[in-house]
Amino acid sequence: MGPRGLPRLLLVLLDCWASVNAQAGTTLVVTTEGLNSTEPAPTTPRPALSARPPGTPSAPGPSSGPRPTPVTDVAALCVCDLSPAQCDVNCCCDPDCSSVDFSVFSDCSVPVVMGDSQFCSQKAAIYSLNLTANPPQRIFKVVDQINPSIFCIHITNYKPALSFIDPEVPDENNFDKLMKTFHGFSLNTESDVSLTNEPDVPNTTKYEYGVLLQTSDSFLRLPSPLMSSLCTDNNPAAFLMNQAVKCTRRINLEQCGEMEALRMAHYSSPNILRVPNSKTKVPITVQSIVIQSLNKTLTRLADTHVLEPVLVEEAGAVKVCTKVVLEVKYSLTYTEAGEVTKADLSLLLGTVSEAELPLQQKFEIHFIQQNTKPVPLSGNPGYVAGLPLAAGFQPHKGSGIIQTMNRYGQLTILRSTAEQDCLAVEGIRTPVLFGYNMQSGCKLRLTSTITCPLVVEKVKSLLKGQGFPDYVASFGNSQAQDVLDWVPVHFITQAPHTKDVCQLPLALVIEVKWTKYGSLLNPQAKIVNVTANLISSSYPKTNSGKERTVLISTAVTFVDVSAPAAAGFRARPAINAKLPFNFFFPFV
Repeated sequence: MGPRGLPRLLLVLLDCWASVNAQAGTTLVVTTEGLNSTEPAPTTPRPALSARPPGTPSAPGPSSGPRPTPVTDVAALCVCDLSPAQCDVNCCCDPDCSSVDFSVFSDCSVPVVMGDSQFCSQKAAIYSLNLTANPPQRIFKVVDQINPSIFCIHITNYKPALSFIDPEVPDENNFDKLMKTFHGFSLNTESDVSLTNEPDVPNTTKYEYGVLLQTSDSFLRLPSPLMSSLCTDNNPAAFLMNQAVKCTRRINLEQCGEMEALRMAHYSSPNILRVPNSKTKVPITVQSIVIQSLNKTLTRLADTHVLEPVLVEEAGAVKVCTKVVLEVKYSLTYTEAGEVTKADLSLLLGTVSEAELPLQQKFEIHFIQQNTKPVPLSGNPGYVAGLPLAAGFQPHKGSGIIQTMNRYGQLTILRSTAEQDCLAVEGIRTPVLFGYNMQSGCKLRLTSTITCPLVVEKVKSLLKGQGFPDYVASFGNSQAQDVLDWVPVHFITQAPHTKDVCQLPLALVIEVKWTKYGSLLNPQAKIVNVTANLISSSYPKTNSGKERTVLISTAVTFVDVSAPAAAGFRARPAINAKLPFNFFFPFV
C-alpha cells in the first residue's frame, strides 16, 4: 500500500473510533438495595469526530444491523450462588442475602457478571457494597460494556451458531428420510460390535506370548465387556495371557435356543491349531458339565454330551430357559516349543427366568505347561499370614536358590511333644509360619560318659534340623532364579568366653523382620531381615554315675519394622492440549 492509501486507512479507523464512542453514550441504571427507586444516571455522549471529506462513504454504524440479543440475562445470573436457599459469603449477587448478611461481607467475590466477551457491545452487571450506610447496602448496576478489541462480533446473522443442534434420533417416522440424507447408516448395538478387519495372522512357526490363538476357521474368541458391561463376542484369546472376565447379555427367552452365545456347542466346537498356520488341529475336550437350577443347586453330569438350550413352561405359566451357558473355563496345555497339545473345557449350564435378566456370564482361560506341576506360593506377592516361609540354599555364588519340594520343610524348628524327650522327637519338625510367634522345646538327659564334642553336635542337629537354609524369600512368590529377591540368614553364635569348659548350645532364637510394602490401600508383607541366634552356655562336668537334664528350646519371633505410612501424591500432569479444528467456529 503506497502513501496515497495511508490517509484513507486513517480516515476509516477514525470513523470506527467515532462510531464506538457514539455507542458508549448509553444509559446507566443504578439500583441500591433497600431503596424503592431506580434512578437513571444520564451521561453526555461525546460528539462524533468526522474527519472524512465529502463523498467518502460512512462506516456502518450501530443502526446498520441487528444487535445481538444476549443469550443470558446477566441481571439474573449469579455464578457464586452455590448454596440453595442460603446466603453465600461475599456473594453480592446472591438473592438469598439480606442487609444483615451484607454487614459481615468484606468485598464482592464476583464484582462483574457479563455474558459473551466476544461481542462488541454487551450487558454487564456490576456489584459493589456501600459499607458506610447503616445497615450496609448492595449497589447493583447494569451497563452496556464496549469491547475495545477490533476483532469482535457486531452482528449475529448465523443463528445456529448460538446454540448446539440436538441430533435427530432415528425412529419409525424419520428413518427413511435419514437414510436418504446420510446415504446409509451405521447404527449398531453393542452386541453387534465387530472387528472390521480380522486380526493379522501371525507369521510364525510357534505360539509366542500374546500371539492370537488360531482355529480351523478363525480365532478362538473369548467374550468380554467392551465399552460397558455388555458382552462383546469378538475378543480373541492370546497365547499365555490368562483372562477371567464377567459380562452381561440381553436376551429374549423366547429365542434362547437360537442365540449362539447361549449354546454349549458354540464354545466346544472350535478346533485350535497346534501351531499358527498349521494343519494339525487340537479339538476341545469337554471335561465337566455342571447344571445349576433356579434355586442355585449344582449337579454335575456324568456324561459330557452336547446340550442345547430349551424353553420350557413351568407351573404358573412361568417360562424359563434351561441348559443356558453361564460359565466357560478353558484350560490349554502347551509345550516349551510353543505348541498347544491339549484343550479342556469346563461348563456351567443353568436355568434362566425373566427375573434373572439381563444374564451374567463368566469366561476364563488359563495355560498350563506340559509335564510341570504348579508350585504353591506363600503369597502373591506379599506373604500371607499362616503360610510357610520360603527358604533355600545357594550352592555357590552366582547360582540360583535350591529349594526342597516340601514347602512345609524349607524352614523348620523343633516340635514339642508330650514326652518332651529330645531323642524321641529327633527328626520331627514343625514349619515356621509367617506372622506366627512360636516356641518349642525338649529335655535332654546327659551323663558323664558322654563327651562334650558329641553332645554339642547332637544338640546342634536337634536345633537346626537336617538342613538349615541360607536364604529366605523376601516375598511369597519370589522366584528361585531371582537371587536379589532373597534375604540371607545371618547366623550368630553367642557363648561365654570360658576356657576349658564345654560350651553347650541350649537355644536357637530366630528373628524375622518384615515391613509393609506397596500401596497404602493394599500393603504387601515383605521380609527384610532374618537372624538366627544360637545361644550356648557353659556345661560343667558331672560326677560319675549321675545324670543331668538340659532344656533345649527354639523360638521364632516376627517383628514389624514398617515405617509410619506417608501418603504420596502424584506430580501434577503436564497438559499438552491441542485445540480442535473447529475451535473458532463459526468465526473462522
